[in-house]
Amino acid sequence: MEDQLRNILDDAGGLLKPAASLSPRDDLFAAGLTSFKTVGVMLAIEEEFDVVFPDQLLTRATFSSIAALTAAIESIRGDADAA
Repeated sequence: MEDQLRNILDDAGGLLKPAASLSPRDDLFAAGLTSFKTVGVMLAIEEEFDVVFPDQLLTRATFSSIAALTAAIESIRGDADAA
């Protein structure tokens, strides 16, 4: 999942450096992600992982790091499995 997220961030995130150079907990906003670019990242994640972000996860914290995005996707998938 992390490699897929890094590819998405490289393609849609507009980061100032390659996502491969970031640790899972590095601040994506400090690396160049903007609120505008988070929309493209979100749409790419939804398509890649076949998930839909619920409103409560549409926060800066959700998109703050690769680790946070991974946790969000796992949470969405877990909620879908429970439904």
